[in-house]
Amino acid sequence: MTLQRDSSTALYEQICNQLLDEIRQGAFGPSGRLPSEAALVQRFAVSRVTIRLALGRLEAEGVVERKQGKGTFVAARQVRHELNALRSFHEALLLQGLNPSMRLLGQRRIMVPDSLCDLFSGTCLAVQRVHLVDDEPIAYASSHLVDELGDVDWEALGQVPLYSLLERLTGQPVARADLAIRAQSADRMLAECLEVKRGTALLVLERTSRFADGRCCDLTTFYIRPERYAFVLSGVFKAG
Repeated sequence: MTLQRDSSTALYEQICNQLLDEIRQGAFGPSGRLPSEAALVQRFAVSRVTIRLALGRLEAEGVVERKQGKGTFVAARQVRHELNALRSFHEALLLQGLNPSMRLLGQRRIMVPDSLCDLFSGTCLAVQRVHLVDDEPIAYASSHLVDELGDVDWEALGQVPLYSLLERLTGQPVARADLAIRAQSADRMLAECLEVKRGTALLVLERTSRFADGRCCDLTTFYIRPERYAFVLSGVFKAG
């Protein structure tokens, strides 16, 4: 592309439009990594300030994302989670044709904390996992589960959606889930797990799942990278 230097369209806007066309054509391959600022300066024969303005426009529009120390990448596809349907987090990813995986961080059988005595009794299983899409962390999950899952080999069955695992091992399907959504800043542990800066705003989804008899089978809190995830709720309104 030859920049039109006497055009009324600013140089950075012309560069932005050219890069956008190339992104749509898949010009930056599977990694999605754009050339470095220095390479773009040389290619377009403009100043580094002009290149930064062009990349800043693409970033503001959600087309690219900058990763400190790594470069500029085509923004990953945003995940949509429909709140209308009763699905586990992992299953929602699978149904969108994504490539999800889970990384086990810890599991142990514990005495039920006093704060959870109204949900569980005796002992329960505490599990911490990271959900990934294309090997990139998207959410950290901390779960308290019914004791029947205490002997699960999570390394072997870790890629099975939790609701499917609950039904398989207890013989009871999950019948209901109550959800609460809020926001929270990432502390050091969450920042490391999700590969974001400390203090980054995260979506927090707290899910309480129950069997048909009303017994709680799962209390999970998800800490989610908001630039990769959106909750969607469809409603039908009747006239009058």
